[in-house]
Amino acid sequence: MDYVNAFWVGGLLCALAQILLDRTKMMPGRVMVFLVVTGCILGFTQIFKPLQEYAGAGVSVPLLGFGNTLWKGVKEAVDQNGFIGIFMGGFKASAVGICAALVFGYLASWIFEPKMKK
Repeated sequence: MDYVNAFWVGGLLCALAQILLDRTKMMPGRVMVFLVVTGCILGFTQIFKPLQEYAGAGVSVPLLGFGNTLWKGVKEAVDQNGFIGIFMGGFKASAVGICAALVFGYLASWIFEPKMKK
C-alpha cells in the first residue's frame, strides 16, 4: 500500500503543478519556487512529516521534499549558531543533493550530446 500512496500523492502533486503551468501565466521557474516554498511552509507547520509518513517518496522526492530539507537545515543551524544559521543551514542541508545533481548532469553530458535550443 506504501507504493500506491506514494504514486497517487506524487501524481497529484505533479498534476497540480502541471495545472499551474497550463492554466496560469506562471513560468516553470516560478512554479518550482512555489513548490520549494510550499515544502518549507509544510515543514514549518509540521504538516510535512505526517504527510511523508503517509506518502513516502511521493511527497519527499518532488520539490516539496527539497523545500523541507532546506527548512530542517536552517532550523538546525539556527538552533546551533543563532542568526548566522539562517544563511548557512540551507547550504549544509542540501549540499549533497545539489552536488550529486551537478556531477551526474556533467557525466550525462559526456555520454549524450547536449544540444542548444534554436
